Amino acid sequence: MRNLEKYKGVIPAFYACYGDDGEISAERVRALTRYFVEKKVKGVYVNGSSGECIYQSVEDKKTVLENVMEIAKGKLTVIAHVACNNTKDSMELAAHAESLGVDAIAAIPPIYFHLPDYAIAQYWNDISSAAPHTDFIIYNIPQLAGVALTPALFAKMRENPRVIGVKNSSMPTQDIQMFKADGGEDYIIFNGPDEQFISGRVIGAEGGIGGTYGVMPELFLKMDELVRAGRLEEARVVQYAANAIIYKMCSAHGNMYGVIKAILRINEGLELGGVRKPLAALAESDAKIVEEAARLIREAKDESIYLY
Repeated sequence: MRNLEKYKGVIPAFYACYGDDGEISAERVRALTRYFVEKKVKGVYVNGSSGECIYQSVEDKKTVLENVMEIAKGKLTVIAHVACNNTKDSMELAAHAESLGVDAIAAIPPIYFHLPDYAIAQYWNDISSAAPHTDFIIYNIPQLAGVALTPALFAKMRENPRVIGVKNSSMPTQDIQMFKADGGEDYIIFNGPDEQFISGRVIGAEGGIGGTYGVMPELFLKMDELVRAGRLEEARVVQYAANAIIYKMCSAHGNMYGVIKAILRINEGLELGGVRKPLAALAESDAKIVEEAARLIREAKDESIYLY
C-alpha cells in the first residue's frame, strides 16, 4: 500500500539561496529549511522552478539538496526536482537524491525540442530507474515546458510502479479532475497554480506545491485547514487575500522571486540573496511594492490566524 499521507498538505517550493557572491549559500539553505520546519508545513519541493532550477548546475543542485536534507530529514517530506535538459544529468541527480533519503523525486519533461509522448516517457522512466526505491512525481507545467501531460502519457507512466502522482501546474483546474479520475486513490495530484489553491483542492487535489507558499505559509496552511473542514466561504476570503498579495508581487519590475526574498528579509529576518541572471534583479522602484506586499502579508496573517 502506498504511503501517500506524507504528501497531503501544504508543500512550499524551496527558493534558491545565494550568498553575497551570487553562489549557493549552504548556510542560507539551512536557514530557509529551519524556517519551514518552524512553520510546520508538510514538506518542501526542492530545486524546482522557484529554486531557479534551469539556471543551476548539477553541483549547485546537489549542494542545495544536501543542506536541505541535513535539517529536514525526518521533519519534512522532501521532494527533489531532478530534471535537467538531458537524461544523463537528470539520472545523476536522481541517484544522488535517493542516496540522501528523499521521499520522492520529480521531473518536468525536456524543454525546447517538443518530444513525442513515447520519448518523454522514456526520459522519465530512465530518471526513475536511477532511483529505483524512490517515489516519482510527474511535473506538468505546459505553459513553461512547452508540452503537456496527456491522458495517454499519464496512462503509460502509471505502468511504472514508482510513479505516485502529478504536480499539476497547468491553469485549468479540470486537468486535476482528469488526472485524479484516471489515477484514482492510488495516486496523488498536487495543485500547482497558487492563485487557485482552494479550487484545485475542492476538485480533487489532496495537496499543493507552490512558489508563493514560502513567503506566506500561514495563509496556505489556513486555506488547507478550512478546505478540510468544509468551510469554503472562509477559505475563499483567505484565497482572495493571498491572490491580492501575489498580484502585488508580480507587479514589480524585478522577478517575483526577488520580491519574495526581499519580503522574507523584512518579515522574517531571512537573508536569501537575490536572483540569478538572466532573471531580472529588483529595481529601485520596486522598493514600494516590496513594502506594500510585506504589509499585506502581515495583515492577512493576523486576520487569517486570529479571526477564524
